[in-house]
Amino acid sequence: MKKLVLTFGLIAGFISIIGFTLMMLNPDTIDFENGMIYGYASMLLAFSLIFVAVKSYRDKHNGGAVSFGKAFKIGLYISLIASTVYVVVWLVDYYFFLDDFWGRYTEICTDGLIAKGASENVIAEKVAEIEGWKELYKNPLLAGLITYTEILPVGLLISLIAAAILKRKPQTPQAAQ
Repeated sequence: MKKLVLTFGLIAGFISIIGFTLMMLNPDTIDFENGMIYGYASMLLAFSLIFVAVKSYRDKHNGGAVSFGKAFKIGLYISLIASTVYVVVWLVDYYFFLDDFWGRYTEICTDGLIAKGASENVIAEKVAEIEGWKELYKNPLLAGLITYTEILPVGLLISLIAAAILKRKPQTPQAAQ
């Protein structure tokens, strides 16, 4: 099970970072408006491997049976590995490649609010909120924990769903007639 979890966890981790790996290569192409959609889509794609891993374990390694708990544990471990890859790559990207992330994010948010006709107070509140996040991100430990909250809940949810769908009790032999 260790090899299965490690393999699928690393593959899922690398799928989940496709978006900001491309961002690292060309930081001028950051699409904040659709970034969240792309990010969560890549997470869902990555965590779909939990289904493949649990089914593989159940059918190839465990005689066609797997309990809800064991299936969830497989998904949990894959989620933790993939999330760790995601967090580490994001922190490297953030601290070493995205020089003015918060400045650009503030500009895009305020431009969007202005286009929607938001008041100066609403814009000022949004800028203050972004400044608060910028302050939190000065601490890499906090930044890492915040980043885990982006991806790990998705993995846990997919793990629960996969465990519920793929659980199967061992076949009991039929009594001789």
